Amino acid sequence: MTRQVAVVAFAQTDHRRRTGELSEVEMLMPVLHDVLDRVGLAARQIDFTCSGSADYLAGRAFSFTMALDGVGAWPPIAESHVEMDGAWALYEAWVKLLTGQADTALVYGYGKSSPGDLREVLTRSLDPYYLAPLWPDPVALAALQAQALIDAGETDEPALARIAARNRAAAAGNPHAQLAGDVPMGDYVVRPLRTGDCPPVSDGAAAVVLAADDTARALCDRPAWIRGIDHRIEPHALGVRDLTASPSTRLAAERAGAFAAPADTAEIHAPFTAQEVILRRALRLADETAVNPSGGALAANPLMATGLIRIGEAASRIHRGDAHRALAHATSGPCLQHNLVAVLEGDEGVGS
Repeated sequence: MTRQVAVVAFAQTDHRRRTGELSEVEMLMPVLHDVLDRVGLAARQIDFTCSGSADYLAGRAFSFTMALDGVGAWPPIAESHVEMDGAWALYEAWVKLLTGQADTALVYGYGKSSPGDLREVLTRSLDPYYLAPLWPDPVALAALQAQALIDAGETDEPALARIAARNRAAAAGNPHAQLAGDVPMGDYVVRPLRTGDCPPVSDGAAAVVLAADDTARALCDRPAWIRGIDHRIEPHALGVRDLTASPSTRLAAERAGAFAAPADTAEIHAPFTAQEVILRRALRLADETAVNPSGGALAANPLMATGLIRIGEAASRIHRGDAHRALAHATSGPCLQHNLVAVLEGDEGVGS
């Protein structure tokens, strides 16, 4: 019989523009303590730990090893790391639990974007032969994508402004959000994208606890069961892609079982307003689906944690009984290059 794995706890920081007074470990530790306290577990009771972060942000190789001070690596722990958003660390932990090698897992993602010029830092991670020498930053690449959508008649600037306003209005109910309420669209950064079309630069972290089968039921009154999860990637070369579509998102959603039934809520990782247009279509979201009730990446965008937060926020709505079936999406790389989709459900008749 196939094991079932669930998100049983989620915690995150208050996301801020700068946390200069805190090291990565100091920023991370309260979140780790919080998420473990929610399920009454000590670190020694966790079978597997997996993290997501980026050496590009930290400016040093193997920076994740220092963050392990926040976890506590003695006595020795079973640990792994992905140089990706924490959503991909969750995928690895999910596989570990499915194979029966662990019953519980701690997954976290974190990033401090404030120490350097984020647009310049992210440009350094592009393809070193064709893209990086041209120095296109992530906003410029997102602007190409937005303009392609406008040229195709899929959206326009007023529609993008409405997306920004809706997400940040929803974030007014999110105590962890960095931007919420009435946020001006501002001046153009790179046409057609204005300041309001872009995510804030954020420092922050998030963590979840996964558990399998009866362990999940013992730790959580209403576990958010991961019914399906998959991730796919687009070609690295932007010139061979249709920037107005996301076939990798659609394929990941199909393989995760997202199209089997409509979702009550969807947390989608769309750092730029135009990307929500693409993702809504790729995920075939119904009009009645509540999209980004947390405010999404336009409200807070702690790199390497934003995708994990989408999964955590979706799971939290199931934990509270606000939703039965939720869809979560994470992305990484320029112009929605790499995409992950997870389908979560609560038990029938429990807390609903």
